[in-house]
Amino acid sequence: MKAIAALNLAGLLLAPPVVAAAPAMMAARPPTTKIEGVVASATPTELDITAKDGSKVAVALTTHTRIALSMPISIDEIKAGSFIGAGAQADGKGGNTAVEITVFPESARGRGEGFHKWDEGPNSTMTNGTVSQVVGTSNRTLTVTYKGGQQKVTIPAGTPIVTFANADASALTAGAHVVVRGFKLPNGSVSAGFVSVGKDGSVPPG
Repeated sequence: MKAIAALNLAGLLLAPPVVAAAPAMMAARPPTTKIEGVVASATPTELDITAKDGSKVAVALTTHTRIALSMPISIDEIKAGSFIGAGAQADGKGGNTAVEITVFPESARGRGEGFHKWDEGPNSTMTNGTVSQVVGTSNRTLTVTYKGGQQKVTIPAGTPIVTFANADASALTAGAHVVVRGFKLPNGSVSAGFVSVGKDGSVPPG
C-alpha cells in the first residue's frame, strides 16, 4: 500500500484525518515521510523502529494515528466486483504491471477511487477501482474500472496481494513488520498518521 495509496494501502487505505487550517498554518505543516521496517519495541505512545536501511527511528503514536492489520491473501480472492488498489509500473503499451495489490474490505469500497501517479518511480501508477473482468490463470490481467475510465493491470506470479482490517496499538509488537506514514518533526522523530502492520510476521506492502 505508497504516496496516495497507501490506502495506500495507499494513505488511501486509511488516510490520516484532515484538519482545516489557515493558509499560513498549512505552509508550516512539517514534511511527510514514510518508514518501512521492523518494530524493535513498542509502548502505547511510541514505536521504536529499525528501518530497512538499518537506521533507528522513534515514532510517536497519537489519538489520531490509524492502524491497519495487513493480511496476505490468494490471488483467487480477486474476483469481478472486488474493489482493489493496484500499485503498478506502466508497461509502455497502455497497460500496467502490478507491483502490489490491495483488496479493500467492503467497508472501504470507493476509497481513493481513480487512476493516479504513484511514488515508486516516474512510470509508477496507482489504480483504485472495481474489477470488471479477470482474464487468465497465471499472469492474470484485470480490467479495473473507476469513475471516468478503466485500466488494464497484469499481475505477475509472486506479486504481493493483501487485504486489511482496522486494528489498534496491541497489534504493534516487537518483531512486527510495519509501514508508517506521518510527519517528520524537527527533532528527527516522526508523528504517525497511519501504520500498516503485517499479520503473523508478514510484510505489508509499502
